[in-house]
Amino acid sequence: MKSFDIAEFFQKIVRDLYESVYVSLGGSLDDQTLNWAERGVALAATALKIVILLSIIGLVYWLLVYCVKRTRAFLHLSTRHVKIVRANLRYAWLVVSLLAVMTQIGMKADTITATAKAAAWAGFYYVLWSTSGQMISRVLKHYELNASIEQLLKNLILVVIFVLALASILAQFGFDIVSLVAGLGIVGLAVGFAAQSTLANFIAGITILVEQSFQVGDWIRLGDTEGRVVKISLRATQILDRDNIIIIIPNSTVSSSEVTNLTSKKMIRFDVSARIALEADITKARTAIVKTLLKDEVILKHPAPMATVDHIGEYGVHFIVRFWVAPLSVARIPVIKENINEKIKRAFDDAGIAIPYPHMRLIADDGVLIAERVKSKPSSQTTVDMIEETPEQAAKKN
Repeated sequence: MKSFDIAEFFQKIVRDLYESVYVSLGGSLDDQTLNWAERGVALAATALKIVILLSIIGLVYWLLVYCVKRTRAFLHLSTRHVKIVRANLRYAWLVVSLLAVMTQIGMKADTITATAKAAAWAGFYYVLWSTSGQMISRVLKHYELNASIEQLLKNLILVVIFVLALASILAQFGFDIVSLVAGLGIVGLAVGFAAQSTLANFIAGITILVEQSFQVGDWIRLGDTEGRVVKISLRATQILDRDNIIIIIPNSTVSSSEVTNLTSKKMIRFDVSARIALEADITKARTAIVKTLLKDEVILKHPAPMATVDHIGEYGVHFIVRFWVAPLSVARIPVIKENINEKIKRAFDDAGIAIPYPHMRLIADDGVLIAERVKSKPSSQTTVDMIEETPEQAAKKN
């Protein structure tokens, strides 16, 4: 059995590398000896020709850019148009330089032709992508769609343009696009099954953006959640509640739930309740309530607030007080209602209008407690008055 020679093994690796470098420089292994001097001269000549060609191409590019600058005022070109022209000239300069280098290093004509066609297709799709944004913005502005839909359409068009550009470029180099698209379809189907919830949220997000049942800035009520919409993405909707807490709700949940948009109109009505004693003057109480509401800056004057008798209870007359506010005040509705209740109570006090409250008086008569229910002053608060009498005081009364 022949022993393994480590030195011979490494010598073979070095020799293979030596020959590979020689072949990469344009040499041939058919020669008995490797002529490095000839290869060096040929390489230097090729490098010199590449430098000359790149210099000429660069000079032409510089002259064209100079002409664009000098004729900008004459052609009435805006800054954006100048940037687009310079970007196209820069791209053409890079492509021509690449093709010049490829011709000098001995690449095949078919490869150079395919590269030129691929570069042309890439330039076409780049121009299409750069101009599609302006076109989409104009169309959406005409139909008054929101910014979220605009961004969604831009992303979708960008993906379509990228896929078409990739397919066109690969087709120039002989790739089978049909097989590639079929493979991508199978992969997409597998990903779709693996991410059903994500796709459901994505589709629901598109539905929300298209229907525009609510937009960013609207105050909505979704089940037990209420707050201002701060963001509508393709996966979830973010709501800022009154406690300054962000609530993130998946779009599939939003689209399948009952959503109340409190700020879809120019004003919204709320109500509070008030109560007066049975013997109090209803007209006087109504006047006091309405005057109080008209003095509040948050409450709208048109439509005017109103106070009507909701029902007459066992212990008093119940009013329902309705008022209108602007959408910007919806977030402060709890505080607004609390302030209104306090102002109505002060108005009743100033007008001498009694507010009912239930109370019980207990009278001790000769050791016997007698409970007297007073119904003329009922309410949500119960007070108990204890009247104590001595036997002598009771005898005097008798």
